[in-house]
Amino acid sequence: VQLVESGGGSVEAGGSLRLSCAVHGRTISDLSMGWFRQAPGKEREAVAGFGTDDSTYYTSSVKGRFTTWRDNAENILYLEMNSLKPADTATYYCAGAPYRYSGSWFLFNLGSEAPYWGQGTQVTVS
Repeated sequence: VQLVESGGGSVEAGGSLRLSCAVHGRTISDLSMGWFRQAPGKEREAVAGFGTDDSTYYTSSVKGRFTTWRDNAENILYLEMNSLKPADTATYYCAGAPYRYSGSWFLFNLGSEAPYWGQGTQVTVS
């Protein structure tokens, strides 16, 4: 299974970006998935989760600004990021696991133990 991310870039504060995570080798609806980010000198943190039951979960720092959803036909997980802040600057990673988890369970009970990871995409907010 391979996860391929795209969509990062540089944007001014208040702007928007959309990240994509294309899944190869597995049907996306069979995976619980999520987004993580890591800023320089900081630990990786959870951002958003998408469960096999279509449930979503967002950490408090992004709730109301970020939205994640899945396109089953395209086999892609998306993360729409609005009202971006400099504090959102980080490398963003998508991750997945072949387990039937809710979005929150995936983020906080599996998290870094997820077997599938994207290569990361840089988001810079100035």
